[in-house]
This record gives sequence, C-alpha cells and structure tokens, in this order.
Amino acid sequence: MVTDPLADFLTILRNGSVAGLRNVKAPHSRMRGDILSILKKEGFIEDFELKKDSGHSDFHITLKASRNRNGRAITCIKRLSKPGLRRYVGSREIPKYLGGLGVPILSTPRGVLSGEEAKKQNVGGELLLVVW
Repeated sequence: MVTDPLADFLTILRNGSVAGLRNVKAPHSRMRGDILSILKKEGFIEDFELKKDSGHSDFHITLKASRNRNGRAITCIKRLSKPGLRRYVGSREIPKYLGGLGVPILSTPRGVLSGEEAKKQNVGGELLLVVW
C-alpha cells in the first residue's frame, strides 16, 4: 500500500539522477505532471512524455545531465510537507533555498506553482518540495 505517492515519485527522480540514468519512468497523475512541467521550465529535467500502455499511463522522463562536479542537474530533491506533518506558507513566507538556487514547489488554490510564480500571483499554499 502506497501511503505517500508524491514521495515515491521524488524517490524515482532522485534514484535515477544519482544512478546517472538518462531515462526514468513514473506512474501518471495530474500533480506529477504539473511538477514535471515546473522542473522542465526551471531546467532540472530535459523533457517528459505521457505514454499509455494497456490501460495505464506512465510518464517517460528524460533527465538532464549537468556540467557540475557530479554530472547531474538534480543535486537534491526533498519532500517538505508530509502526510503526518503538513507545511503551509503564505505568499510572503515562501522560503528561499541556497540563496535562490533551490526551487520550492507549492500546491496552491491556483494549481501547482513554483515559489517564484506563487509570489508573483500573491498566493500561498502547501509547501510540497524543494529541488536544487
């Protein structure tokens, strides 16, 4: 039984990045698609595609290689709000990570947004994860 599907999704991305894989596969959900769109826009992944196979859908994600010392674009990806302890922030309380290099991702009433976009739209919400 999966109790935290978002944490499992982040583990797929983290493990693929650490292992140096070029492609990973994750089950489809709307929230995962929104998160992947943000990660692509921010330059953490190269691309993703939704493929339907025999009744279920999966995201096929192409991870991006980087020129930093470890050779991967996703250095760290952390779940911040967990099922046992939800973490909510207002638009003025959205934290910065690594002096602005880390990207917080929030679930807001206007959908899943990056921290910067949430500040522009002046909305807060549940602080889902941070990636750098």
